[in-house]
Amino acid sequence: MARIKKGDQVIVIAGKDKGKTGRVLEVLTDTDRVVVEGVQRVTKHVKVGQSAQGARTGGIETVEAPIHASNVMLVDPETKKRTRVGFRVEEGERANGRKRTVRVRYAKKSGKEL
Repeated sequence: MARIKKGDQVIVIAGKDKGKTGRVLEVLTDTDRVVVEGVQRVTKHVKVGQSAQGARTGGIETVEAPIHASNVMLVDPETKKRTRVGFRVEEGERANGRKRTVRVRYAKKSGKEL
């Protein structure tokens, strides 16, 4: 189970954008990187072309680049400060009455589920 998932609120703890917070837009598991909204913005030159309606596209755009997952930490939903992630095994019950175990992520500082 992943420590950081798409949609999580994170804070940057290292790099040029240290201290910024944002929502995770994408998780790249093969390279251990995450794309965070409003963080690590870079300029990208896009070739000029035409859309289906005939409008010209292209030029210079600013987009979010991936940042290494070790440089971000989850934001605790209770205290709004950074926290480590823990995993808890909980017992649940299925619709047919059988028991099942579920791994749940939780914030180490407050103990609240994520």
